[in-house]
Amino acid sequence: MFFNSKKYTQEAEKNRRHDLSDEPSMFNMISLGILASFIPTRFLLRLHKQHIENKATIEEKSGSFEQTPIIYFHGFRGGDYTTKVMIEQACKDKGNNKFLKVTVDLLGNFKLEGTWTGDKQPIVQVAFRQRIVGIYGIDYYMSFLLPFLAKCYQFSTYTAVAHSLASPCIVRTEMKYAKKKKFPHLNKCVCIAGPFNGVTYLGDIPNVNILNEKGRPNLMNPHYLYLLFRKRRFNPNIAFLNIYGNVLDNTNTDKFISVTSAKSIRYILAPNAHLYQEVEIRGRDAEHSWMHDNPFVIDIVNKFIGIKK
Repeated sequence: MFFNSKKYTQEAEKNRRHDLSDEPSMFNMISLGILASFIPTRFLLRLHKQHIENKATIEEKSGSFEQTPIIYFHGFRGGDYTTKVMIEQACKDKGNNKFLKVTVDLLGNFKLEGTWTGDKQPIVQVAFRQRIVGIYGIDYYMSFLLPFLAKCYQFSTYTAVAHSLASPCIVRTEMKYAKKKKFPHLNKCVCIAGPFNGVTYLGDIPNVNILNEKGRPNLMNPHYLYLLFRKRRFNPNIAFLNIYGNVLDNTNTDKFISVTSAKSIRYILAPNAHLYQEVEIRGRDAEHSWMHDNPFVIDIVNKFIGIKK
């Protein structure tokens, strides 16, 4: 049995309900994604003159506090629809339906819409315009996206809610820029269905790789080793929530990410973290592309990030 990319596309996008007419071509997404994945070729992307389309409004702060935004990230092949339901419920729980939407491309262009609210936890939705990118491409997005937002809206820490491939990228980014004081750093991090040590049938065969009694995976891919060797760079004061799925079909996966892969981050972060929590979602509602819309998951997330009691 091999990784079925067609099935993955259908499953990952089954909840999609928006116009694709303004989306970049497949050639654009793949070619720019390749350039972003290799450090020597990234300068070609930076040759493009940056364009910022700012239609957003900024509310005055309702006090003298420092703001810590909640930023939602989607993964491979995702989009604004991935985090739509989560954000709608977060706004409802906050009692404020306003949020900032940020659309960014690999050429460094930004489109800002909506509202940066004046409360302690403004909600921000990130949509990657070239959405067919791997882990190195999302890493590159993070490298200029987070400093841009921090400069625009004057914050130094943020809460991340990441789905799928964005999950390991958030952790990698924090480790990579741990010593950069001007780079925004994590306060809390929620990872949903994160492939920390491979994707099913693409470097991770179900029920082959297992965790030992200490939570250490027997097999480790290069991306996992990157995190493992830099684990001391991850600030132990960051509160971390790891949510993963098991559809109970004898594969111990959420159809695309194995329980072993998702849980393997525990071995790296939990020993030093002041707060590390895991939640396993089981059954039909634990499927990879449904997890971000699962009301039970959303309720857990909103309580963890502090917008619901």
